[in-house]
Amino acid sequence: MSQADLHLPQQSRFTETSRRDKWWLVPLLTFLGLFGFVVYSTWAAWQGANYEFDAYLSPMYSPLLFEAGTNAAKEWHLAHGSHHALFGPWPSWLGWMPAWMPMSPAFFILIFPGGFRLTCYYYRGAYYKAFWADPLTCSVGEPRKKYLGEQTWPLIAQNIHRYFLYAAILFIGVLTFDAFRGMYYSEDWQGKVVFGEGGAGFGIGIGSLVLIINVFLLGGYTFGCHSLRHLIGGKYNLFSRHPKRKVAYECVSCLNAQHMLWAWCSLFWVGFTDFYIRMCASGVFTDVRLF
Repeated sequence: MSQADLHLPQQSRFTETSRRDKWWLVPLLTFLGLFGFVVYSTWAAWQGANYEFDAYLSPMYSPLLFEAGTNAAKEWHLAHGSHHALFGPWPSWLGWMPAWMPMSPAFFILIFPGGFRLTCYYYRGAYYKAFWADPLTCSVGEPRKKYLGEQTWPLIAQNIHRYFLYAAILFIGVLTFDAFRGMYYSEDWQGKVVFGEGGAGFGIGIGSLVLIINVFLLGGYTFGCHSLRHLIGGKYNLFSRHPKRKVAYECVSCLNAQHMLWAWCSLFWVGFTDFYIRMCASGVFTDVRLF
């Protein structure tokens, strides 16, 4: 029998590859998309204003624990007992915060949906490639020579994804309530008919549809989570003994099959929902009642 010496290929230098396609396009678009959302959400959270327009409340500030600042519209809501804030105005015991940091309720909220996405199995692979080039893409040289995985700090903290999932499911309930609340209209503090906290009747505005679509997309992303799929049926070997679990597992698996699509659509729409409400509160957009 003839023998031949086989030599393993040498590790390629960073970005070195024999691929001739536009392999850099997907990592670049992923970087721009994620970086753009991080910049916008940070800016929106830092504002601490224009996050509510009558019954519409930005998902980046929901649930609204404390209200930051006062104006005529907020005073009208307070007088009618229909304010969004659960615990009233910004408490004095938060006076320890540095002067350069705005009184923004979003700082209490974004840590939970942000943590859920940061530790998400899909997003890990996405931002590992786009931001760290680990790996940049298939058959392309990496900037590092050693693979460490997620067994050491700080990446071992990614294992808390399941606990962020519990919080994310609760947030879906809160945002669903916000969406339904946005379907009721009344007269606002200026005497205009708007969607408010009840009174005049039920109706649908453009903002109502924006909030409903936001819940739908976030629900598709959250309930297609890999961790939820495992919790529901991942430990069972014979689904024939657990028919109800089997149905639930198949539903989650159906959403999970398009997890990347749900992840990007929901990410974009959360930003757009905040932007729409912010523009309405600023007087740039006029919310139209459809019926």
